[in-house]
Amino acid sequence: MSASAASRVQAGPAPEAFGFERQALRVLTLTPFYPSAENDFTGCFIRDPLLWTSRLAITNEVIAAKPFYRGRVHSAVSMISSQWTNYFSVPGNRGLAMSGAFLAARLSRKVRRMHEDNAFDLIHAHGALPCGHAARSLSKSLSIPFVVSVHGLDAYSDRQVSGVLGRHCRRIAEDVYRSAKAVVCVSEKVRERVGAGINSVVVYNAVDPEIFSPEPESSERIILSVGNLIATKDHATLIRAFANVARAIPTRILEIIGDGPERQVLTVLAAELGISSRVWFRGRQSRKETAAAMRRCTVFALPSYYEGLGCVYLEAMACAKPVIGCKGQGISELIEHGVNGFLSHRENETALSDLLLVLLENETLRWRVGISARQAILQKHTLEHQAAQLAQLYLECVQ
Repeated sequence: MSASAASRVQAGPAPEAFGFERQALRVLTLTPFYPSAENDFTGCFIRDPLLWTSRLAITNEVIAAKPFYRGRVHSAVSMISSQWTNYFSVPGNRGLAMSGAFLAARLSRKVRRMHEDNAFDLIHAHGALPCGHAARSLSKSLSIPFVVSVHGLDAYSDRQVSGVLGRHCRRIAEDVYRSAKAVVCVSEKVRERVGAGINSVVVYNAVDPEIFSPEPESSERIILSVGNLIATKDHATLIRAFANVARAIPTRILEIIGDGPERQVLTVLAAELGISSRVWFRGRQSRKETAAAMRRCTVFALPSYYEGLGCVYLEAMACAKPVIGCKGQGISELIEHGVNGFLSHRENETALSDLLLVLLENETLRWRVGISARQAILQKHTLEHQAAQLAQLYLECVQ
């Protein structure tokens, strides 16, 4: 994309443009993921909308919760008041069912003091376990409503935890969802997993179009992928597809940002395919570094087949890059194939490599789809849009 084209893509609307009646509210956010001094990337999708709801007369207080066995972290400098809390939990998935009860016990006295000093109107929990379970208990104690957000497809944690304990997790999550004033789902796909009979609403994740903004692509023609190196992200199919690309165009590069248990397997796979020098494993990167990688890449691809939505797709779209996701996942609700992005079939390396080759060789197509991608973000999926939806939901829940 040319610099002149990038300059024509404007930022989204100001918060005032949404025009609903304002009412001062104080919201307590409980979350297991949030940016910290040690990691400024994880949990940005929780913090960033809060910066915008604060412009809509919402005062936010954040408590980020971490099991004691995962060690301590420290709050990052932010305009939003936040603190990290460690709580007791049995290590691993065995402890998930009871983690919310332990977290509620840990927070009870602290939150009551905070409420007495400056009353909360609402609790917003992220995830049914542990934070939603804890929010349900605190909500009863303080006589204020709570909402809970569901960010992934394992809405009841019974995929993560199997057997008897998984069924126990499901019962607790069901109770949390039915007790909540509203269940906030990041896509219709997630809403389907939550199921009927629950007061659910879709509020898509969003992106800051100033941080993730267009720049001319690198002359190296880079395919970028960002995500935890776990099986469901399906970097293996991407690497196999890239091997086909590398045979046709030997100078192209695949850059992978992220880390996880699959890294060694993927490194071996790249070596077996003879493309190790062309596959760059960057590990975990800061948010600034990730944004820079998205701005310089040629194409963004993540063929994840178990994805509630995926903020990284939105970030790449905001950078005016052609994005490739997987059909049938949450992102397919925002991508119109061939117009503002592309959708590939699950675990189909041939179709994926064919699509990559077309995009790498067709600058006009990349430019057209990239411009449409950024416009789609600016029209509906900026942080301003998300904050306005959340603020309206909060008002409805406290009335």
